[in-house]
Order: sequence, then structure tokens, then C-alpha cells
Amino acid sequence: MWLKPDEILLKNAFKLWVTEEDNEYFVLQRRRGYGEGGGGLTGLIVGTLDTVLDSTSKVAPYRILHHTPDSQVYWSIACGVNKEEIVQHWEWLQQTIMRTLSVFDSSEDITSFVQGKIRGLIAEEGKTSLVLEEDPEKFREALLKFEKWFELPPKEKLVTYYSCSYWRGKVPCQGWLYLSTNFMCFYSYLLGAEVKLIISWDEIWKLEKTSNVILTESIHVLVHGEDHYFSMLMHLNETFVIMEQLADYAIKRLFEKESFQREPELSDPLKITKRGLEAHAKSEQFRTFFRLPKEENLLEVHESFLWVPFSHFNTLGKICLSEGYLCFASQDGSQCHVIIPMREVINVEKPDSGNRALTVCVRGKRALRFSEVRDYQRLVNSIRSRCGISASPQHSASSQAIRGECQSLINHFDDNPEDVTLMVGQKGSSKAVSTEALMTVFHPQDVENLDPKMLKEKMKEQSWNIHFSEYGRGTSMFFTRKTRDLIVRGVPEALRGELWMLFSGAVNDMATHPGYYSDLVEQSLGTSTLATDEIERDLHRSLPEHPAFQSDTGISALRRVLTAYAYRNPKIGYCQAMNILTSVLLLYAKEEEAFWLLVAVCERMLPDYFNRRIIGALVDQAVFEDLIRENLPQLVEHMTDLSFFSSVSLSWFLTLFISVLPIESAVNVVDCFFYDGIKAILQLGLSVLDYNMGALISCHDDAEAVTILNKFFDSVTNKDSPLPSTVRQASVGSTDKASHLNVDISELIREAYEKYGNIRSEDIESSRKRNKLYVIQTLEDTTKQNVIRVVTQEVQFSPSHLDGLYNLFKRQHLLCCYWTMKSPALLHHDPSLAYLEQYQLGFQQFSVLFSLLEPWAFCTAKSGVSLWVFRLIDENQDGLVNFKEFCYALDTLYSGSFTNKLKFLFKLHLPPAFDLPQDGVIKKSPERGRGKVDLQAYLKQWQNEILKKEETIKDLPRINQTQFIQFSKTLYNIFHGDPEEESLYRAVTHVTSLLLRMEEVGRRLQESSSPSESTKPSAADEEEPSTEEASPTPESSDASRSRNSPAAGTDLTEMQWSFSFEQVLASLLNEPTVVRFFDRPVDVQTKLGHARVAQLKLKANQ
Repeated sequence: MWLKPDEILLKNAFKLWVTEEDNEYFVLQRRRGYGEGGGGLTGLIVGTLDTVLDSTSKVAPYRILHHTPDSQVYWSIACGVNKEEIVQHWEWLQQTIMRTLSVFDSSEDITSFVQGKIRGLIAEEGKTSLVLEEDPEKFREALLKFEKWFELPPKEKLVTYYSCSYWRGKVPCQGWLYLSTNFMCFYSYLLGAEVKLIISWDEIWKLEKTSNVILTESIHVLVHGEDHYFSMLMHLNETFVIMEQLADYAIKRLFEKESFQREPELSDPLKITKRGLEAHAKSEQFRTFFRLPKEENLLEVHESFLWVPFSHFNTLGKICLSEGYLCFASQDGSQCHVIIPMREVINVEKPDSGNRALTVCVRGKRALRFSEVRDYQRLVNSIRSRCGISASPQHSASSQAIRGECQSLINHFDDNPEDVTLMVGQKGSSKAVSTEALMTVFHPQDVENLDPKMLKEKMKEQSWNIHFSEYGRGTSMFFTRKTRDLIVRGVPEALRGELWMLFSGAVNDMATHPGYYSDLVEQSLGTSTLATDEIERDLHRSLPEHPAFQSDTGISALRRVLTAYAYRNPKIGYCQAMNILTSVLLLYAKEEEAFWLLVAVCERMLPDYFNRRIIGALVDQAVFEDLIRENLPQLVEHMTDLSFFSSVSLSWFLTLFISVLPIESAVNVVDCFFYDGIKAILQLGLSVLDYNMGALISCHDDAEAVTILNKFFDSVTNKDSPLPSTVRQASVGSTDKASHLNVDISELIREAYEKYGNIRSEDIESSRKRNKLYVIQTLEDTTKQNVIRVVTQEVQFSPSHLDGLYNLFKRQHLLCCYWTMKSPALLHHDPSLAYLEQYQLGFQQFSVLFSLLEPWAFCTAKSGVSLWVFRLIDENQDGLVNFKEFCYALDTLYSGSFTNKLKFLFKLHLPPAFDLPQDGVIKKSPERGRGKVDLQAYLKQWQNEILKKEETIKDLPRINQTQFIQFSKTLYNIFHGDPEEESLYRAVTHVTSLLLRMEEVGRRLQESSSPSESTKPSAADEEEPSTEEASPTPESSDASRSRNSPAAGTDLTEMQWSFSFEQVLASLLNEPTVVRFFDRPVDVQTKLGHARVAQLKLKANQ
């Protein structure tokens, strides 16, 4: 690797370098302690210095120095991990540079030319891989160490590195922590004690910051039950955040198949950088806080003051700019933020350049004035370019005219409100789509009704109207503490749909996708999938007590929304609880609005909730348990096992309390959820447990605790609800409410905010990331245990050996996905399938893993044998092998009897396994995880497995001449390298000659018989077509026809030349050397250990 020229005064300080080659201008040196003559005390000292000191010129085993004859100064210009690499650089210097140097007159010119040339080479290399690094030269040095010490595949991208201590028991080892795209690595070398650690991110169970008496601050990593601690970090928080981001990136990419198409900094695992991860994290926080679509990325951040008209002062905060939105969030504790879609901006003015201010004019006679913006001109240009507003050179002279145009435009929209709808991109809804919220249809408000509840409802509406007049209404409304206070008191029925759309960000999704829902409804109409079947089954279970869903109007709207969403997002499709949530959304929002609210909930606000494994809900349950430990210590002391609360609270999270509370109370919870997100649900959950603390502590079992909570939820009412009794939801639990006084939902929510409102959203997101690792690994471990439980009944491997094999099998799948986003192997992983089918290997993956675990060295034609084994165990011929099939092959070769091992090898040389020509192409490889699951096919396959009778040696067809020759070659390859190789070769030769003589005798006897008998096929030959008919391969069918057809050739006896398995078995049983070889036991544990070490190295050498 070329290095930035660095001056060295002593070329051999302390005699640590040995000169290998030199000439007039360059010197090639080897580090003492490496290569020939290395080791000893010198090697220990040098190795320790290399690890501790942060200098590649000291660490690299080889280097090249430049010097001139009349100077004592040397310049390091290149280094190398091995001799081959440094020799390439040396030869390039000899062939390219040496000839040019003779034309220079002075040594200064020579040195200047060499340095310029080397810098040019470095710059050329850096264009591809190092251009995004903050300090390319220093990063090159770290990359050299990383490649040398860990020998990972060249594609592996180093992200960053830190100096730290790794604790082995109570002893710290000082070294370097390297964080790459797929691995976390540590290296230490102190006086001969080498510590090397390689952990892949997808294996991590727990990642957290900890502290104790010995370790004041450290990072704890849990992997497969082993604890690893890293401390003495200069930037511990920064290190932990990067580790957390890389672990989350691996989980999303490998287990959730996220492609990051909208985020170029993460779309290619070969180009991941620390800067890219930081940008991704900031964009994610930006989108979460302001509830923006996933397409939005944070582009610019400017600190400024914003004039707040309702408070009459400037509030300090930050302007955040993305492709489609201008957002502001205060930083002075006022909890004020505002979101301005670029489509709403009609002009940007610079009224006063003295205080670096700008005014953003938006529709609705609104203007926001920002001041003290450091780079205000850049911000103005950015906003104008995104809004399509051209900046006039005579802007100051014509500002009055522009303001006049803005005012006339505002007046126009005030007089013609329908044009605003067209301006933001709304199209007329399809006639098939309902344009009214179901509540307005089935429960229209009576304006003349003056009962107390309706009067209170009118007062709420008036409070909100006053709020709108002060803080604005619509997408550019100010969000403040007062907004939250109004939410906690309860949202008026008439405004609920509008505010849900605003707080969730769904209003922006709908505005930027005009006509999308109508088109989706038309496209999904009449489709039949597993999702649509489940939707039809659950339609009449969605709020069945409500009149809206006792009619075709409500049911049809619910069907359209759920089917359209399943069509839009087949990854989620349909999940139970979506019907309950969507029913409530349809009550208060128009049909299209309900669809976009569902999109906001499923894809942004509750990520990973609505899928087969409900990972998001499980993660939030783990977060809930953490909050219980922090906030309800009395409950924790009484109930040490908090998993009970996880099982009870699952429906709370999945349905936002809709399934456990009466509908008139549940909608108040939904109000808070759309404003504060999952934080509102967690707070309310804590409040419910706190309210019932005494009863829960005194209960004796889980069933009693469940009864207590059900009675409590039945007693929750909404005294301010204007809904009539016909609309209210009937009690879902016990009707005995004597033991519980009625609890008003508004009071319960208010207490939740007062007691637990200090829970920060940032802490919840951090806890989500931490617990997600554990939840994912727990689910993966459950899959593994179920697979092992099934397979252990079929093979002789011990559970511990099966555990090791499964880890290797799964890792082989993941290795193909580490360095690309479009690996075909990703199609072979589908968590929705049965446990055995979740991880499967294609031929290329199988071949690599089989070569590591095969009991014998197949030597030449190894790929051919791997292909035959793959075809043999791939029973359904889908081009994929599951773990059970893989274990069957290894179990036979490891632990099978001599007869079974020989039978397995014999079958490798029969169709469909031995299928010439051997192009290695699997002809059938269907796409997985799409369409409806054929349950009948699964049941039929299961029945066939149960009824499948044991195959006997008499069931095997005869082996023909070509197949027998290859069978003999395979035996020779198996025996190659064995201590008894010569004896084994002689035994195979003897058996082969014996079988040929037997065949010759049989052929002579056949020739001496009558001509009519000679043309009659033998019993063994008659059996052969039936076996071959079971194989769909065209080659085997052609071979069968040519073998049994008299017209196939003139030499009929040559075509009928074949052996039965009994003949081969009997002949080989007479060779003790062969029997002894196949009966030799295999050390499975050692084999697994070698495979674990070699698996990654083999990938690196490919």
C-alpha cells in the first residue's frame, strides 16, 4: 500500500529493520521478527510495540524507503502486509520510476518528483474507497492493520476504530477495537500474548453501556452466552452509538431484508462510513420527531431564532431542512415546533440583511420570521430552489411587488378554497370510495341538542378554535405545550379525524400522493391472496357492536382499506388487530384518510408491529418491562417475573387499548398516541398498573391478576362522551362492577402524563434498539431449538453437535448476504414459513459448507461430488436444501454403518444425483414467500413422509458402465492422502477386476443361452425404468430408453453391462482395509471447530 511520504531520520533505529533489497534511490526492508529468522525475544518486543504504537510504518512487516545518495534523510513511501504485495510495489518502482529519475540534475528535484508521484497514486486509489473518510491517511494505516490481523474478505469495509481495553476475566488487554460493516473485531499483542476477537453483528444478543466498581464505564456485548467488556475508551458514547447503529443495520439488512433504497449512504454495504451512519441516524431522528415520510432525509441544519406571535418573543432553536419540508424545533424548553411543507411556501423574503433574517410566507396569510441565521443566504437559496421560487437580482427593489402578488394569491385562495385542494395535489375521490367518516353518517351531531354533554363538546370545539386562531391551523400549525394539554383533555368528535391526520403526518402523505388510494383500490379489487382470505374472515369481528359495522357501508369501506394496504405492502399484508384499528380510524376519518392513517401507524409509528412475528410489539413489551423496573419498584419486588405483564399487555400495544377499553374511552387514548406516539401507550400502561398496585400485589396467581385488570378496564368510562348508548361499545369483561368505582379516561390519562410524562422519547428509542437485538435473537434461538427438536429424532448427532451444525448452516446463508444487497440467498429466508424451511442453502452455499464438513478429502472432482450429494438430498428438487436434509447426508457419512455409507455413495452415481452433463445448474428454483401458501401440498408432503417405508438394498437400481467407472474414481479420491492409501487402492483395483470377471462370466453364460432368452430383459433391468420414471430428469430418461432399446447400437452386451448394489457390497466386504476405513469414527467436535475457523477464511480466499 502506498503511503503519504513521511520523513525518517534513522532508517534502522534500534536495529528493528532488515534490508532485503536496495538501489540508488530506494530501500526495501523487512521488520525484524517477521518472515525468515523471526521470533524469539526480538519478535515479542517488536510485536508488542507494533500493537501498542499507532503507526503503520512500525506495524507493517515490509516497507519501502526513498532516499538520495547525498542525503541522510529517508522517506517512507510504501508498506505491505506480505512480501508479495511489497514486491509488486518494488517492481513497479524499478520499471517505471527508476528510468525517469536519471533525467533530474539535483536530489531535491528527484525527491520532489517521487513524492508527487506517490501522492498522485494515493489520490487515485482514494477516489473509490477512502474519499469519504475524515483523515484518509490515518485511515489507510488502520485499514492495513485490520486486513493483516483479521484476514477477513477483502470486500469487508472498515468503518472506524478505537483504542480500548478488552477484559479477559479480571485482566485488561490493551489493544484496538475495529468496527466494520459486518464484524466487531479486537486485537491485542503484549509480550507474546495475542488476543484476537471477531464477532459478527448478527450474533449479538445484548449491547449496552454498563458500570461497576472495577469498570467505571464500559461497553458490554453478549454473544451466545459469553460476556465481553470493552473499557478505557476515549470516546465511549461515540463508540457505543456507532456500534448500536452497525448492529441495527445488520439486523435490518439480514433479518428484515431492508434495502435502504432511499438512503444512498447505506444502500451499499461496501461503502458504509462513519459519516454515513451519523447522517442516517440524524435523518431517522428528524423523521421520527416531525412525523415525516420515509423519503425525507435531513439535508441542512441552521441555528436561529423564530418569532413566536402568540408569545411575542423570539425562541431559540434549529431549522431543519429536507427535500420537501422546512421544520423548526425550539431548544429553550418551550416545547414549540412547527412543520412547513415546501408545497405550502409561496415566497421567501430577506427584509433585513443586518440581523441575518428571512421571512417565509405560506398559504393562509401566515408568515414565519427567522433571525440570526448564520448562513441565511444559503438557507434562502435552498428554500427557493425546492419551492421553485426564482430569486430576482433586483429583489430589494421589487419586494413590494412580490408582497403584493403574495397577498393577492392569499386572497384568491380565501375566496376559492377548492383551489387549495388542487394546489396541494388532491384529486377527486373515486365513486367507489366513501367520502365521509362513518361517525358523521351513523351518528350526525344535533346542533340544537343542548344536553350537558353536547354543551361540553361545544366548549371543547371552541377551545380548539381559539387555539387555531392563535397557533394556526393545518400543516403549518405551531405545536406547543398547550396543544398537548388540549389533547389530554380530549379531542372534540368533529375535529378528531382532522387532528389525527395532522399529528400523525398522514396529511402530508395524502397530499403528496394524489389519487394513489383510488388507483390502489381498483388494482386490488378482486385479488385473491392469503391476506384477502384473512381479511374476509375478520371483517365481521371488527367492532361488531357499532352500527357502522353492522351495515354494508362500513364493512365495504373496511374491506377496501385493508385490501388496498395489503396490496401496497405485501411484506406486511394483513395481520390481526389491523382490522380493529382500521375500524376506529374509519369512524372519524374519511376512507382515504383512514388508509393513510393506517400507513402512518404500520410503517412509521409502530414499526414491525404488524407482521407474522410481531417483533415491534415484542420489543415495546421489553421496553415496558424496563420502565416497570424503573418506575414501579414495589410491583417488581412482589412479581420478580415480569413476563406476565408482557403477555397481558400485548393486546394493549397491538390495538392501542381499543380491544380492552370501551370505544368511547379508547379514542381518547388514540388521540394521545397520534400526538406522542408509543410514549403515550407506555405512560398509560404504567398508570394502569400503578392504579391497581395494591390489588396486584395481593393477588396469588396470574389468573387473579388478569381478572383484576379486566374488571378495571370495564370500569373505565368517558363521562364527557356525547355518543349515544347505541354507539357505545358493550363491556367485554365481567358485568359486576361493584368492586370497582368508575374511572374517567380523561383523569387516567392526565395522571399518566403527570406521573410519567418525564419519560423521554429519545430514551424510548434507545431502549427499543437495545431490546430489539435480544428479541430478534430470542426468536432466532426459538427457531433453532424447534429445528433441532425435529432433526434430533432422525439422526445420531447429539443436541450440542446439532447446535454447532445449525450455527454453521445459518452462518453460511448469512455470509452470502454480507457484502451485497441483492443476494439471491435473501430469497431463501422467509420467517413466515415452517421452522425447517426458514433457512435453506442453494448449491453454491451448500458446496462450500459441505467441503468444510465432509469426512473425507474428495480431492479432485470435489465440486462434482458436492453437486451429486446436493441433488440426492434435495428431495423436492426446488434447488434448495434445508437443515434436516443437510444433517441426513452428514449423519450417514459420519455415523452410518458400512452398508449405509456405501449405499449413499452408490446412490450418488445414480439418477437424479448423477445427472450428466454436470453443469451444476439447478433447473427448478421457484420464488419463495409470495402468493398463497398451499396448505394441501404441505399436508400431502407430511403424509408422504410418515408413510415412507425404509428403503432396502434390493430397491436400488443397477449401476451401468459410466456410473461404475465414476464410482471407482470417487473411491480413489476418497482414499487419497490416507495413511493406508496404497492398500486401499489395491483393494479397489482387486474389487473392480473381480466384478469385471464376474460380469464376463455372466455375459458368456447369457451368450450360450437361446437367442430368444438373450433378448429378454432381466428382472433387475425391468425394475430400473420404474425407479428412473420417478426422476424427472431428461438425461436419465434418455439413458433408460437407449439402454433398453435393441436398436440403440450393434453392441447390445456392452450397453447392458451393469452391477447391482449387492454385488458391489459383497465384493467390498471382503476387503478388510476398505471396511476399516469406512468404520473409522469421525471426531465431530473437532470437525465443527475447524469448520468454524475456516468458514470465514474460505470466504476471504474466494
